[in-house]
Amino acid sequence: MSSKHTSSTPHTSRIRLLAILIILFCGLLIVRLFFLQVVKNQYYNDMADRQYLRPALNIFNRGDIFFTTKAGTLVSAATTKQGYIIAINPKIIKNATSTGEKLSSVFGQFDQVFDLEQFYLKANKKDDSYEEVANRVDEKIIDEILALNLKDILISKERWRYYPAGSAASHVIGFMGYKGDLYTGRYGLESFYNDILSRVNKQTFVNFFAEIYRGLSKNATSSNSERAEGDIVLTIEPTVENYLETTLIGTKEKYSADSIGGIVIDPSTGEIIAMASLPNFNPGEKQMDINTLSNPMVEDVYEMGSIVKALTMAAALDSGAVTAETTYDDKGSLILNNRTISNYDGRARGVVSMQEVLNQSLNLGATFAMQQMGKDKFRRYFLDFGLGEKTNIDLPNESTGLVGTLNNNQDIEFATASFGQGISVSPIAITSALSALGNGGFLNSPHVVKEIRYQNGLRTEIKPAVRRQVLKKTTSEEITRMLVVVVDTKLANGKAKLPHMSVAAKTGTAQMVDSSTKKYYDDRYLHSFFGYFPAYNPKFLVFLYIKYPKNVRYASETLTEPFMNMTKFLINYFSIPPDR
Repeated sequence: MSSKHTSSTPHTSRIRLLAILIILFCGLLIVRLFFLQVVKNQYYNDMADRQYLRPALNIFNRGDIFFTTKAGTLVSAATTKQGYIIAINPKIIKNATSTGEKLSSVFGQFDQVFDLEQFYLKANKKDDSYEEVANRVDEKIIDEILALNLKDILISKERWRYYPAGSAASHVIGFMGYKGDLYTGRYGLESFYNDILSRVNKQTFVNFFAEIYRGLSKNATSSNSERAEGDIVLTIEPTVENYLETTLIGTKEKYSADSIGGIVIDPSTGEIIAMASLPNFNPGEKQMDINTLSNPMVEDVYEMGSIVKALTMAAALDSGAVTAETTYDDKGSLILNNRTISNYDGRARGVVSMQEVLNQSLNLGATFAMQQMGKDKFRRYFLDFGLGEKTNIDLPNESTGLVGTLNNNQDIEFATASFGQGISVSPIAITSALSALGNGGFLNSPHVVKEIRYQNGLRTEIKPAVRRQVLKKTTSEEITRMLVVVVDTKLANGKAKLPHMSVAAKTGTAQMVDSSTKKYYDDRYLHSFFGYFPAYNPKFLVFLYIKYPKNVRYASETLTEPFMNMTKFLINYFSIPPDR
């Protein structure tokens, strides 16, 4: 029995080609519907508002900023709120009394006040053709007013910037204000990501296929005519942010401090979970003090005091200059370049180890560790820790650390730098440097933005970036072990120890400089505190500082309790399992 070979006929080929064309066409329709219903949704909603006087396309619009909860849920931090403007034309209004009373009655139904006196004053301005008599009016009120069919009023839609969380993370989110006639981002993320958050209204229709291409093309979003507009998703966790701010408020009030701040960071990724400083502000309100708008965690620099000893000791360990068991003879004071430095209490300790230098926070011990490695190596490590450079955090106006004294080669300058005086760095820079102690020795780039979601449906994820490795992994483990000993045996006389969780931490107390005399105050201090946990695989590092707390001398007195409260909260909130 013979077999036949069947080949495709021209008719079959045409059917296949037609089927492919139909599938492609349907695909284009689906893409088009996506852009119409999702990407261009607000655009066409505005086009539909034909009952209002002012074209909706000309009103304010801006991208959103979101917090991210531990479960990955987005919570609005900055958005646009929508309402309505009620206006009149005084030249043509016929019965101002009747119109005003009707408007007042509707507002009263919703327990809101309509200023009749102002309404009548504006209605009598017969030389004007447009006067606004109410703004940011709720849609429910507008529906009732429209039902009255008043001929003497004009209604138009408006939007404004709205911050649902009030002052939460205000220095991170920032503030919008006028730059000339332009209402734009001026501080924080509102400024740093202004190009992405801004919206350019487009009222012209474009070719169908060209619009689809623009929506799918990555390159098109970066051109001047088609900016990459989108929303910003933050690494900030709102519950942690709220707890941090509540802790800072209580601590600042307790010690009548000038200012206070804190950062919670993932030392392995550089993701900032919370950042706050006081005094802060509500970005949705008119600002009375422009000085509160800048972010001191990024823009200000401070002499940090003894928390810097942890960096000095880590550098000495890493260079092989000392071990935890290395000893020196502590005489209580030392003269360098005709200047005297001493321990915080001026007392000699005799022969002590490097572990005791951290335990007792000895200035002379930090100086000894620096001298053992030499000034050149010490300088290189401190620069490698990033103390003299910007972290390139995604916030504006970052300051560079002031470490110029390490270039003049004077023994006294290196000595004071070893215990955190004479050099000034920003809170975010010291937090970044201290993170390297616990994460294996890596200097990461800190960031507050997790993701950018563009209007065309594309997304950019902000991934961890390592600037360089500063310490060997074994050094990271050893300095961590030494800092755990500090917490377990010395912090609050050992009472701060957590029996089931290892915590590595160090306090810092620095004299403040009088800006007029350039000399140190005898009675004003900046206190600082950092710690990370679980110590040998840290999920979080917490940094705190408080400026000029009253009637108290040491950071161990002011910041131990706030730090331990933050630590316990984070352990419970994120269900971090015990590590010992």
